[in-house]
Amino acid sequence: MPAKTSLVRNPEADRETRRCAIIATAAKLFAELGYSTCEMDRLATKLKIAKGTLYLYFSSKEELFCACVDDGMERLQVELRAAADGQEDPLEKIAAGIFAYLKFFDEHSHYAELLIQERAIFRNRKRPSYFEHRDSNRGVWRDIYRDLIAVERVRGDLPIERIMDTVGNLLYGSMFTNHFIGKSTSLADQFHAIWQIVMTGLMTDAERAATLKKTRGRK
Repeated sequence: MPAKTSLVRNPEADRETRRCAIIATAAKLFAELGYSTCEMDRLATKLKIAKGTLYLYFSSKEELFCACVDDGMERLQVELRAAADGQEDPLEKIAAGIFAYLKFFDEHSHYAELLIQERAIFRNRKRPSYFEHRDSNRGVWRDIYRDLIAVERVRGDLPIERIMDTVGNLLYGSMFTNHFIGKSTSLADQFHAIWQIVMTGLMTDAERAATLKKTRGRK
């Protein structure tokens, strides 16, 4: 007779799974209803759990909201790194990161709403979550630009920090414009427009022509 197998539960893993489920549901509900309207009672009902259970994971509604924003920005950075890691060519890493950024907010637009609410309601936070996570993940992009400048594929007359700020601000503005008024073109067309603007400003003529051919097929 085969030996019986026992299922050993991992309380820490179970707790993390429940915590992630709470954050995922709360993020969408905060975005839909607004922070002030989205009470913990309503969230507990949506999750089909007791209100007291929420307070086992988060001491307050503010803590839960901030966890939702931080989780979204962590997910964004994971997506950007994964997109870049999937490419060999350094310029393609940047292109993939730009496309992944646009795609992330296109598929998870509620995070844009949370960023707006965070800025409006929680000015007491040390710094908006978006910029905290962006700045803590700049190293990999800084290295990519530095390597491209070293081999003269990207202009070297602009400080790397200024390049990253300019590209980042272009994407940041595009994200909010898409959120407020919607995309006027497809995601792919929007990417191509942004990428061509970046190429015009950063690349030599030869590099621009070569890279344009590579990016036309991106979907």
